[in-house]
Amino acid sequence: MKLNAEVIARASLELLNENGLDGLTMRAVAKELGVQAAALYWHVKNKQELLDEMAKIVLAESTTGLEGPRSGEAWTDWLAGVARGLRAAMLGYRDGARVVAGTNVSHPAVFRITELTLRTLQDAGLPLEEAARGFPVLLHFTIGFTIEEQARQGLDYDENPYRPDRLDTLVDATRYPLTAGAIGLMFDADTETGFEHGLGLILAGLVARVDAKPDAVL
Repeated sequence: MKLNAEVIARASLELLNENGLDGLTMRAVAKELGVQAAALYWHVKNKQELLDEMAKIVLAESTTGLEGPRSGEAWTDWLAGVARGLRAAMLGYRDGARVVAGTNVSHPAVFRITELTLRTLQDAGLPLEEAARGFPVLLHFTIGFTIEEQARQGLDYDENPYRPDRLDTLVDATRYPLTAGAIGLMFDADTETGFEHGLGLILAGLVARVDAKPDAVL
């Protein structure tokens, strides 16, 4: 197989499932590909550039087959689908959300989803400035939530500290009664419900901004 940045990035994504992001090294990737580490640097200059290439693949996977809202489809439902697709793509790889966070990805798939989202928000009634500030809120929530969701699997610990039975012992209920009462919800193992709740809050905020415009189109 001819070596290039995409081949290296895909091999790196496969290694994530074995070693996690902290265990991903250029040497390990080279071994996986059966080459010397020096051969990788012709295609990716350093680990950050490798992460950029890996994030490019994950983001492209999250937008496969994505089009603008169908006729009659609520714009909020469409946006929710975008967020769910991104989360699903990141969950496909151990530490997938950490790979995506903070990377610099210049790829048509990224620009396309940005264009579709901004157009959808404008069509809903938001001016471009508000759409441009609103979309990152949804994006950053999705990435941040998924980072925490994957961390709570406890794969980087000898013993998972997020086990429900352990959480119950962490907080002194006499000093912090509200925290003790809520910790089970804050670290709920049902991450699907937690994600949907946060997603609903953000979408409700965007709806409120649309409703505040006299020329809103819902």
